[in-house]
Parts: sequence; structure tokens; C-alpha cells
Amino acid sequence: MTTSDTNQMSFWEHLHELRARLIRSLIILVAAFALTYGFRFKLMIWAQKPFMEVYKAQAITQAQALHQAIPTVFEPFAYTSLTEPFFSLMRLSLWAAVFISAPLLFHQVWCFIRPGLYARERRLAIPFVLATSGCFLAGAAFAYLNAFKFLGDILFKEALNAGLRTNLHLEDYLDLFIYTVVGTGAMFELPVLIYFLARFRLITARFMLKYWRHATIIILFVSAFLTPGDVVVTTIFFSVVLLGLYFISILVAWLAAPRAEKEPA
Repeated sequence: MTTSDTNQMSFWEHLHELRARLIRSLIILVAAFALTYGFRFKLMIWAQKPFMEVYKAQAITQAQALHQAIPTVFEPFAYTSLTEPFFSLMRLSLWAAVFISAPLLFHQVWCFIRPGLYARERRLAIPFVLATSGCFLAGAAFAYLNAFKFLGDILFKEALNAGLRTNLHLEDYLDLFIYTVVGTGAMFELPVLIYFLARFRLITARFMLKYWRHATIIILFVSAFLTPGDVVVTTIFFSVVLLGLYFISILVAWLAAPRAEKEPA
């Protein structure tokens, strides 16, 4: 880890610093993965919980409507390849490692951008780590506790109304789950990004408010590109959440804008 003066680092010193931060981040991620992989089966149950709550409720409602016996066993998941469960559990453990190590990873990001800041701005280290980690985890929690159930309820109702039998591939389910949780967590970082852009005078609240219609179109395209498959519901959901965060970021940009200092008399 380099200890050069922040305002006198050369280009190669910056590359060396980047390499050091990447290596540290990789070590942190590997250590966290070694921990989460030991709980991979519990993680799978945890990941299935939002959908299973919706699935059980809808299955019971459908059985009652058709005057059938209420099922006692709910097994909607299946796999078509022997390697699918192994790699699915490994991927889920990896993303869980990203979540639990998020504060340490964001601290490495701060340590890399710190050399380009003034002395008074370097005191924002703890607020930066807390804000980035908090926004990311808050977005993921919002997706897990509310958004994923909402999406699952809509999608599952469509399948039941079409008379389809539930036989989900584990890999496809995890794709939707991870995209929703991680994607929402990443979207919640928008106010933090706007804060630093406003602090460096790269963007203003007036500019964002003036071009909010253009931003809406861009948000729709980004949401359509990032959402898995052709599920329109997820695209609309991501668009609404991102648009709400955009307007919150306008307020953040206004608050973070550097104020002109009064000249001495």
C-alpha cells in the first residue's frame, strides 16, 4: 500500500495504488466467501423465502377456488443439470459475501479516491463508508422485503390464471432474485454519486431538474437493459424506483452544492 503524498502521486503511483486496492478487495471478498459458503444451504432457504410466501398463499387460494385439497408439501423448484445446484449455491454465496463485506469494499474505494481530495474533504471517510454501505444495504433490504414479493405476486398470479403448473428452474429463479436485490441496492447508490458530482461542481440541481424528462427516457432504457429476460413488470419497477431516486438526488445535489464564500470587506 502506497504512502505517497496525495497531491504528488504520479500516474504509475496511481496504478500501483489501484492494484493494491484491488488485491485487498479480492482478499476481503475471498475471506467473506469462505464464510458464506459454509451457510450456502441456509442462504438458499433465505433466498427462496419471499417467493415461497407468495407461492403458498396463491396455491392455497387456487386450491380453495377449485374445491381441491389444500397441499401440504410445496416444492416448486427443480433442476435439469447435475451441476446446476452446485454452481447456483456457489453464486449465491458469492453475492452474499459481497453484501457482508460491503463496508470494507467501500472503504477500499474511498482509500483509492482519497488522494484526489482536499484535506477538509478527507474527513468524509466515515460518512462516505456509512452512506455508501447504508444505501446499498437499504436498497437490497427494500428489494428483499417488499419489491421481490410484489414482483413475485404479479408474475405468479399470471401463471396461475394461465393454468400453468409451477416447475421453476433454480438457476432462473436465482437470476431474477439476484438481479432484483443487487440491482435495487446499486440503484440506491445514486444519491451518493450525485452528492460527489455536485461537490465537485460537475452537476447541479438546476441542471437535473431542467432535464428530468430526458433522464426519464434514459432510465427506461437502462432499466430495460439491466432487467433479466423480457419481464416488463421488472422493467417498470426498476424505472419507478430509479426515477424516485433521481428526484431525491436533485435535493441532494442542491444541499451538496458548494456555497460561494463572501469576500472580506
